Amino acid sequence: MTAADADVVRELERRRFRAIVQRDFDGFAELAHPELSYTHSSGTLDTLESFVGKCESTYFVYHRIEHVIDSVTVAGDTAVVVGEMRVHMTAGGMRRRLENRSLGVWARVDGTWKLLAHQATAKG
Repeated sequence: MTAADADVVRELERRRFRAIVQRDFDGFAELAHPELSYTHSSGTLDTLESFVGKCESTYFVYHRIEHVIDSVTVAGDTAVVVGEMRVHMTAGGMRRRLENRSLGVWARVDGTWKLLAHQATAKG
């Protein structure tokens, strides 16, 4: 692991959450691996296509996401990000405030880091 790789992944994490809140779904998709597995704290699993579709349709509207990274571990071409998320959102027309632990998995593909998996787990 190099510190440079961990720094790049930290910045990509900031960009992905910023893209979701700013409704820049093309920008989010550019950061994501085509085979993205996006698991919500409810246990619902989305693909890249289904997650972006739900965001574009306003089923999911992210008003604010506070994401604190606890650690970034890089092993070869894989990076694992452990952190916490405080999310203010609307899901299915209902306002929600979530407190989650989060796990992000990034894979370096042809020299570019792509988000391969996201897992949110409700705290408490």
